[in-house]
Amino acid sequence: MPLNSDSAINQTHADAPDIVETWLEEADIKLNGPRAWDITVHNPDLLDRIKRERSMGLGESYMEGWWDCDALDELFFRLLMKEQDGESMTRWQHIYLWIVSHVWNQQSVKRAFHVGEHHYDTGNELFERMLDPYMQYSCGYWKNADNLAAAQQNKLDLICRKLKLEPGMTLLDIGCGWGGLAHYAAEKYGVAVVGITVSKEQQQLILQKHKDLPITVLLEDYRELEGHFDRIVSVGMFEHVGLKNYQTYFKVASKCLKPDGIFLLHTIGGNITSSECDPWIQKYIFPNGKIPSAVQISQAYEGLLVMEDWHNFGPDYDKTLMAWHKNFEATWPDLIKQYPNKYDQTFYRMWRYYLQQCAGAFRARALELWQIVFRPTCAPGRYDTVR
Repeated sequence: MPLNSDSAINQTHADAPDIVETWLEEADIKLNGPRAWDITVHNPDLLDRIKRERSMGLGESYMEGWWDCDALDELFFRLLMKEQDGESMTRWQHIYLWIVSHVWNQQSVKRAFHVGEHHYDTGNELFERMLDPYMQYSCGYWKNADNLAAAQQNKLDLICRKLKLEPGMTLLDIGCGWGGLAHYAAEKYGVAVVGITVSKEQQQLILQKHKDLPITVLLEDYRELEGHFDRIVSVGMFEHVGLKNYQTYFKVASKCLKPDGIFLLHTIGGNITSSECDPWIQKYIFPNGKIPSAVQISQAYEGLLVMEDWHNFGPDYDKTLMAWHKNFEATWPDLIKQYPNKYDQTFYRMWRYYLQQCAGAFRARALELWQIVFRPTCAPGRYDTVR
């Protein structure tokens, strides 16, 4: 039953827990307020549900139509500017996630293809409409760019220049997505690329679109990698590696990198060292996902590689996500018309919640975007970075 009176709203608000009242008050968010980031309540049990389930309850209740907000990105920006000490999760959620990260290996070889099946195999038709022509599902580089396509091409060229690619080199792309970086590097810099992915949809699209370039794509887990390469790159994949596998990941990269090689890691990063991930994101978007901190990365590569450069352009992910959201909204009517049995209103609400929640997180600087350049411990000479 929707709330139709201020008295009903105030009664529900009065019964809400202190933590929810604090969230809303300190973030300057009102129930049924007039501003774009205010919450329009459709179910009187909303605040009680958030009390019990915190972040999970907020996300699932939105998917179920319990509330609306015209500017979810601004809502989450305000919430994340004020939220402290992991209050968005209950005590039991914290305990469960700690156990999952420290006791179980959610990202084992056996489970490696789970995220590919759950998220990246959602459908190429969605990603082709939402992303840029190179189908980059990672942060663009918006310096001197005024649109998504330019920002993503900037990012691709920035990576190639940081890797100092030269014709005839071999490039290993760990988590190659839909092959946009492999295509760019092969076409513009004359290198031969081997890419690996855990998504069948991605592999099939690469085989179709890039068959005329020296690109090989393997459907396999990074722990199965063999061979030696002049350069290694990994974009937007480390977030799926998991706390228990960080060192293994760097050992594989170190093993596959030639003595004079360069390895570039492009990853989302967290400001606070933690073993947890937002429960809603874990369940609905990136199962087994984990955002690393600088400390966790540093401990994992210690003794294996030398860090030559650490570049942060986290605010650019806000712009990237909002550009994706704009494309998603524009293409949605056509998408459901062509694929009525595949996409529904729940998916629509889940996807727009995900995109704008993440945009708000980067806007609040709760998340960062790092490009880190490594070389082997024995690499000769100095490394001069580019921007």
